[in-house]
Amino acid sequence: MDGILIINKPKNYTSNDIVNKVKKILNTKVGHTGTLDPNATGVLPLLLGKGTKFSKYLMNHDKKYIATLQLGIKTSTADIEGNIIEKKEVNSSIFEVKNIDNVLKTFLGKQIQTPPIYSAIKVKGKKLYEYARNNLEVEIPKRNIEIYNINILNIDMKMAQIKFEVECSKGTYIRSLCEDIAERLGTVGYMKELERSKVGEFKIEESVTIEELDKNKDNIDWLNKNIITLEHLLKDVNKIKIKSNELDMFFNGVKLTTNNKDGIYTIYSEDNKFIGSGIVENNKMKRDVIV
Repeated sequence: MDGILIINKPKNYTSNDIVNKVKKILNTKVGHTGTLDPNATGVLPLLLGKGTKFSKYLMNHDKKYIATLQLGIKTSTADIEGNIIEKKEVNSSIFEVKNIDNVLKTFLGKQIQTPPIYSAIKVKGKKLYEYARNNLEVEIPKRNIEIYNINILNIDMKMAQIKFEVECSKGTYIRSLCEDIAERLGTVGYMKELERSKVGEFKIEESVTIEELDKNKDNIDWLNKNIITLEHLLKDVNKIKIKSNELDMFFNGVKLTTNNKDGIYTIYSEDNKFIGSGIVENNKMKRDVIV
């Protein structure tokens, strides 16, 4: 069973928990292309079988999130899992729609973001959260990110919460974004809830739950409907057909002469069978990922 399955991850499960569950249900190799925190829900693309070889084609996708920002409280992890380390008054004037909208719009565009200390980013071979748990000082590496769009969804003055939607580049930490928004509003805050609603072209409307998968694991029609083919993953990549007498050489790693421009291509046999991907460089094509 090869392809991509979009899981709607529930709360209180790590991404690896979901990988292991799907692996057990489908009895196949499974991998993911980007973690979601245990408290977060939403789109988690999983690669099945030979699809695990295609992970690099999913790593740089943009994301869309729906986040709930809790104002007035700062936590050690920048989310609901951490200990409260600061409380600050939240002035009622903060909740004026125009004020919040103006602050959110200041985050549009390219910028440098400092990730949270409780993250899996590695520094000198150790994950940042390992430094944090052991009270060790470490310089947190900053990241270049981009916010494409950010909008208010709901304002709850009584609960001191703001719900917003954000479209952003790979590598953006919404926990850090929440803290930064709170700071610009003149208070402190943390990310109370997070739903990832889109990864690249994969939307939450196309996702399935673990329970649905388990119920339909022997339903071939259901599986064919919900498992995205690897060929579809490369649908926007230019195609090259390889002659039958050159297929074995291509499979064995021999570079084939071609007049195509440099770049990544979807590879097909003469009879239109999907083979995988190839890379052209200096009029030579080599295999990349073969199914």
